[in-house]
Amino acid sequence: MESNKTLGEFIIENQQEFKYSSGELSRLFNSIKLAAKVVSHKVNKAGLIDIVGGAGGKNIQGEDQQKLDVYANDIFIETLINRQIVCGITSEENDSFISVQGSDNSNTNKYILLMDPLDGSSNIDVNVSVGTIFSVYRRISKVGTPVILEDFLQPGINQVAAGYVIYGTSTMLVYTTGHGVNGFTLNPAIGTFYLSHPKIKFPEKSKIYSVNDGNYTHFPEGIKDFIRYCRQEEGDRPYASRYIGSLVSDMHRNMLKGGIYLYPNTKSNNGKLRLLYECNPMAFITEQAGGKASDGNSRIMEIEPQSLHQRVAFYSGSIKMVEKVEEFIAKYKLHKV
Repeated sequence: MESNKTLGEFIIENQQEFKYSSGELSRLFNSIKLAAKVVSHKVNKAGLIDIVGGAGGKNIQGEDQQKLDVYANDIFIETLINRQIVCGITSEENDSFISVQGSDNSNTNKYILLMDPLDGSSNIDVNVSVGTIFSVYRRISKVGTPVILEDFLQPGINQVAAGYVIYGTSTMLVYTTGHGVNGFTLNPAIGTFYLSHPKIKFPEKSKIYSVNDGNYTHFPEGIKDFIRYCRQEEGDRPYASRYIGSLVSDMHRNMLKGGIYLYPNTKSNNGKLRLLYECNPMAFITEQAGGKASDGNSRIMEIEPQSLHQRVAFYSGSIKMVEKVEEFIAKYKLHKV
């Protein structure tokens, strides 16, 4: 869908929807889209320059960092700090949060940003879509003072904006401020994002489920039952199984085509995805697109975070499919009582 409306024009037109705002949203998204364009350019040159492969280090979760992980993280942090748009930043790639100080060692900005700078980066080597996920909150500590840990440990219901950038056959920025979901596609020739997907909604009929089937034997029994349910020939089933291994890519497809994304907990862990950097922003977008996001027992955005890198089980997508997952999980909880 072609549109002549740019991201900047769209934000200005809808500025009143951003609570407390006096121009911060426009300035913040200017920084995000600038960093996204730089990362997009680098991603598109992967294979031509020395930017693919491991960086030789590990992040706080003990995962091997890819060169593009480090690059994207540095670009987003540098852009946000240099423009002094936010008072604090935390990233999946960093051990702790960053307090952003102004040139006079103070900070009158009210917003903090949390991000996964390059989701699915291990797919870069094989030319599969990757993305950036971000989440924006209003700080709870006193304006003008350094940010504190509690500013970042807020439940997802406190988000004022969230979005993702997907670097694929085209580069798209998709975001919400709590008034629906809109997508913008980058015209690389002139470096401008144009409105291409207005008012995105999950289709009523959903027939896709996305899960890493290689972990099937370790899944809770309720999830195994749900997967068997998806495979049964009955009514409009079996559903189609589609899994890319990049949260942004899988969620983007499911939101446009209709489906559910699953990353369950296992006997050895509480899940792989991070509540603050991946689950909360994707849950906000999902709900604003008419879907649902759950950990199998409760609403993702109502979970009280306990740490910056907390992991949770994540089921997100079309409402009926998520409710069916919760139904199967609840069946085994009842058996244990």
